Amino acid sequence: MTSDLVYSDHYTTDTRDQLLAKIEAHLRPERFAHVQRVEQTAIALAKQYGADVEKASIAGLVHDYAKQRPDSDFLQAISDYRLDPDLANWNNAIWHGVVGPEFIKRELGIYDEEILNAVRYHTTGNPYMTTLEKIVYMADYIEPARDFDGVAEAREMTARDLDLGVAFQTWHTLTYLIAENKAIYPKTIETYNAWVPTSGLVK
Repeated sequence: MTSDLVYSDHYTTDTRDQLLAKIEAHLRPERFAHVQRVEQTAIALAKQYGADVEKASIAGLVHDYAKQRPDSDFLQAISDYRLDPDLANWNNAIWHGVVGPEFIKRELGIYDEEILNAVRYHTTGNPYMTTLEKIVYMADYIEPARDFDGVAEAREMTARDLDLGVAFQTWHTLTYLIAENKAIYPKTIETYNAWVPTSGLVK
């Protein structure tokens, strides 16, 4: 996907094309196409909700940067960077978000904490999220190729009210994990408690 967005050098010294090339080297074609769709969705939401468009572009592109690394890379990073030892008990579904920023900082030279937090929270959510962080959380969930029961409702809610979209995704994800008898990362439960009960979301 092409874009006429010109980066400012505030968040990365790379141009968008240079950043894309680095990301592409770490992802298979299907995943690489996904991150570009997430970027475009995030840009559209940033324009709608008044967030920084450049940050939305970068965060959308890098959110899955670590997705296809071997488990050993994550376990080594958890040890080397003295991250929460409990992370070793989880898997790629959690690691690529929570641990991924360690690779983004060191390999891509991106240090903006809001961008890194958007990556950290894009799967688990967080009790407090900035507008950008909420945008990346939702853009990953509703990008155009997503096709699951409820995605049309998620898109409609996000277009109407970003916070309502966050509540819906969190409710939908937790409901799925419970139905499938899957382990639930503690941060996901914290996100549910912060966003769903007071959201006005009625199911």
